[in-house]
Amino acid sequence: MEAVAFRGSLHAHRSLPEFHTRRKHMIKFEQVDKVYGNGVKAMDKVSLTIEQGEFVAIIGLSGAGKSTLIRTINKMIDITSGKLTVNGVDVSSLQGASLRRFRRKIGMVFQSFNLVSRISVIKNVLTARVADLSLFRVLFGLYSKKDKILALESLDKVGILEKAYIRADQLSGGQQQRVALARTLAQTPEIILADEPVAALDPVMADVVMEDFKRINRDMNITVIINIHHVDLALQYADRIIGIRAGAIVYDGPSADFNKHIFEEIYGRSLTEDDVMKEKIHV
Repeated sequence: MEAVAFRGSLHAHRSLPEFHTRRKHMIKFEQVDKVYGNGVKAMDKVSLTIEQGEFVAIIGLSGAGKSTLIRTINKMIDITSGKLTVNGVDVSSLQGASLRRFRRKIGMVFQSFNLVSRISVIKNVLTARVADLSLFRVLFGLYSKKDKILALESLDKVGILEKAYIRADQLSGGQQQRVALARTLAQTPEIILADEPVAALDPVMADVVMEDFKRINRDMNITVIINIHHVDLALQYADRIIGIRAGAIVYDGPSADFNKHIFEEIYGRSLTEDDVMKEKIHV
């Protein structure tokens, strides 16, 4: 497995955020429904609380509502009814400038990386700072020294600092996903949402990226919420598992308590090879 330890001297600088270890109620769903225009009910009376610093994996069949749940947190998708609050803010009430400010503290990592392939790795990471720049600085790419140091530190945090000045399209898929995670860190987020972040990776690189998420969660106390297909990775890295079936939560508890009966309740069937990435697991 590729080493993921911090490299270089940049981690001596501490411009990345330090968060309080005291937990607070950060994300709260209260009887939340989401019904799409075609009548599909993607969330059915969802009620849960996610506290600061948790590492949560959301599992379930395709179409169960996993991506919908994650994307309501930063209002990429609007809820239909109920109440969703983040740090006491009613997410449904946000729009325009207030929504943009709110989203700055919520990083998002996608399966498809979403990098600009023909520019350097560090320039991709620096795009996370665009929201804080004037139009003039954006047009000419005039980033401050502080922003550049933050970008380099973010790359260092995911063990890919040495790739800072090469083009993004020269990286492997796993390396590109680590750049996407570094870009998210450069936002200085309080929450990281990840929608199937390792689905396109091989088992070795999937482990490397999941280790990155785990270390960031542990060392920086950033809340990490991952929608993930592979049950073995969810159980290995997340502290808490939320299982969704047809839009409803059917399990919410510690990964250590997960067993085959819970799996069957979530999926309506026994475990198959398609549900794991690396090896057989015993639940």
